[in-house]
Amino acid sequence: MSISHKAPLRVAVIGAGYFAQFHHDAWRRIARADLVAVADRDIDKARAVGVEAFDDPIQMVREVKPDLIDIATPPDTHLDMIRIALDNGVRAMICQKPFCGDHTSAVEATRLADAAGATLVVHENFRFQPWYRDAAVAIRKGWLGQVMQATFRMRPGDGQGPEAYLSRQPYFQTMPRFLVHETAIHWVDTFRFLFGEPEWVFADLQRRNPVIAGEDAGSILFGFENGIRAFYDGNRLLDHPAPNRRMTMGEMSVEGDRGEIRLSGEGTLHLRAFGSDDWQLLSAAPQTEGFGGDCVHALQRHVVEGLLDGTPIENRAGSYLRNIEIESAIYQSAQEGRKVEIRR
Repeated sequence: MSISHKAPLRVAVIGAGYFAQFHHDAWRRIARADLVAVADRDIDKARAVGVEAFDDPIQMVREVKPDLIDIATPPDTHLDMIRIALDNGVRAMICQKPFCGDHTSAVEATRLADAAGATLVVHENFRFQPWYRDAAVAIRKGWLGQVMQATFRMRPGDGQGPEAYLSRQPYFQTMPRFLVHETAIHWVDTFRFLFGEPEWVFADLQRRNPVIAGEDAGSILFGFENGIRAFYDGNRLLDHPAPNRRMTMGEMSVEGDRGEIRLSGEGTLHLRAFGSDDWQLLSAAPQTEGFGGDCVHALQRHVVEGLLDGTPIENRAGSYLRNIEIESAIYQSAQEGRKVEIRR
């Protein structure tokens, strides 16, 4: 459903922490949106963004009256921030992942938004990385034939030693559920985008760095309803060859009975026909300084287009709840040491 406002949309962001910088930068580069205000409990961080600054999100929403609120705060605050937006008449929101503090809060946030007739989108941006959009085109055009196998090896190399994550996102060290809840959830969503709905998962999770409260390595096998098997192999202590190891965070292979595509750590995709030894370039590494192939910009532009033009919007909160249910099944599988069916 499109909203009644005309471009540019007036956007306010709640949050000025490490990752919020990518949100602020992306909004400045979207012609049909205007970043008008930022709120953060650290007013100096909010002021540093260069727009009207607040240390109270309620005051910001009431004074600025934005068309869209972008919530870039920790998960435990999400439900409160969504309530603030809805109570003050905002009917379009983007909320960072992990979405809310738990499944119950996520369901309640979704219910409140639906009851208000509001658009609530989860900022799950990996499916908007250009290599996954290009891979989806290759799959849907049949260039791989019948897809059978997929593997992603996540190796960002940022999780070793007592100082792991402290310079960027220190709360990573204290999260009781880390690898899956914070990171592998990206590939839960991306695998759904590429391959459809999983029917079951089988997981083994480990804590390899003793200063980290939660798991930081693990293997997850997904069984999809169309017969595809996808394997996520993640270890934050290990790395992979790439100029920027956080660009793709790893390497991927997708195999079908007519061919294979491979993603390099640089963000290039290559295609090999079945029976051939030759690889051809499918898409080059993106030439951008934005995070992860500028996926933050791509997601936010996608939402703006959906709101203004009425085009379909991916990752609305209602559909995103499925990712949280799959996440729960992964933790259950690891705890019980068995394959866990995912309830429909």
